[in-house]
Amino acid sequence: MQWWNDFMTWLDSSAARETIFAAAVLFIAVVVAGLLAAWIATAAVKRVVAQRDRELKASAIAALVDAATEASVWNSLTPQEQVLADRAVGQADIHVRLLPIRGADIAANWAAHQLHELKRASATFGYQLDPAVAEFRDRMLEWQRHPSRTRKQFQNDLARWGTERATPEQDLVQQQDAWVAEQHHDRYQATAELPVDDDTVGAATGPVTMTGSNDGRA
Repeated sequence: MQWWNDFMTWLDSSAARETIFAAAVLFIAVVVAGLLAAWIATAAVKRVVAQRDRELKASAIAALVDAATEASVWNSLTPQEQVLADRAVGQADIHVRLLPIRGADIAANWAAHQLHELKRASATFGYQLDPAVAEFRDRMLEWQRHPSRTRKQFQNDLARWGTERATPEQDLVQQQDAWVAEQHHDRYQATAELPVDDDTVGAATGPVTMTGSNDGRA
């Protein structure tokens, strides 16, 4: 027990107080530095994640707005262009649904309905619907800024559309949409199957005349 008595005697000395004080200050400094570094690292990671989420959201919304522009002129697109546009819409829809935002599925359902309406309006009226595209863009941008508030508006719109879908007039609308799509496909198919007239092609190109230089030699 002699070492314990010596240690207690050393603790009571003035030299021990200075050493203990220095050790306590160093320990507190290390703890504070560690906590500060952890806080800075956490804030940096959160900032990077938030920035990536904003970029993903902006990219998905931009793809949907671009799809709305193509949907507004749907009737003027070829069947091949329509297939490519549908693929782009499908990818944008998946990106929106995978966003880590509450109500992303509701926003994707609302966008899908609006894109379908733009396609139907284009087939019916045959021109670009700039006001409808602008409204679609503004609503999606509003959802990006205020997802919680816009989600409730989307829910109300989807509920209203679900009620309207139950009316008998919707069967006539669906039949009309199917007929318009069939007419569009037949029109482009007939254009692709038109025969090419060789005489017309030859007349368009014209005969080829070969000329040479006359240098006086036979």
